[in-house]
Amino acid sequence: MYKDIAQNKRKSFFIMFFFFLFVAFIIFLFVKFLNGNFYIFYIGLFSALIYIVLTYYFGSSMALAINRATPITKSQNPRLYKIVENLAITDGLPTPKIYIINDPALNAFATGRDPNHASITVTSGLLEVMNDQELQGVISHEMSHIKNFDIRVSMIAFALSAIISILADIIIQIVWLRDDNNNSNNQGFLYLGIVAAILAPIVAMFIQLAISRQREYLADASGALATRYPEGLASALEKIGKYGSRLKVQNTATAHLFISNPLGGHSLTNLFSTHPPLKDRIKRLRAMESNG
Repeated sequence: MYKDIAQNKRKSFFIMFFFFLFVAFIIFLFVKFLNGNFYIFYIGLFSALIYIVLTYYFGSSMALAINRATPITKSQNPRLYKIVENLAITDGLPTPKIYIINDPALNAFATGRDPNHASITVTSGLLEVMNDQELQGVISHEMSHIKNFDIRVSMIAFALSAIISILADIIIQIVWLRDDNNNSNNQGFLYLGIVAAILAPIVAMFIQLAISRQREYLADASGALATRYPEGLASALEKIGKYGSRLKVQNTATAHLFISNPLGGHSLTNLFSTHPPLKDRIKRLRAMESNG
């Protein structure tokens, strides 16, 4: 467990460092293509550093806002609060903040930079359909993401992939709106800009894929050990598969945060989903039960 936590902390650093290098390359193309001076380049690098810092401290708030999550008090849902508090005590963690998404889909996610600044979000549909043991299974899965520092890697991947997608849009706008064919050198940077715009969404996708499927399997197993009842989470995953996890308001940048894929259709994103198939996860959990 401690090895996994240390690995996640290193992974967070490498993702941020890679993002900084990629943004530096994009800004360099901007400067050369627009025949500007390198003060723009340095300002851009400084802005990227500021964004990384803001991502670290406010990325979870961005994820919650994008998914329209609403904070709740203990009096508003004592059942959910009691389950979260009990599991936090079991895992030796502070009680995370609790949010609800008003959506009939069955889904949940955890976010934050560390266990002291974490939150858990569930959909209203999940609360309605799950019994207490199944809800405990889902919450224990999310608590495991908090304990293992998966939430930090996931949060950084979300925020950085989102800004890379924005950079791609900016490149496209500049390339198509600027009519400047003064020299072949400038034209060459135009082509590089187009290539960068094409690569940017792919880079964003691979940042999200830094959150491996193994993270979900580990959170399933850790959560089942915390509740000492693997069947609770297995049954919850069965209901998620039956009733659906597709949210009404979807966002590809935060899809990897959820316990089950919140996107619809059969897009390229789904093909490269960070979520293992539900059937495989259920099979592993029930194997724990039979070996237990």
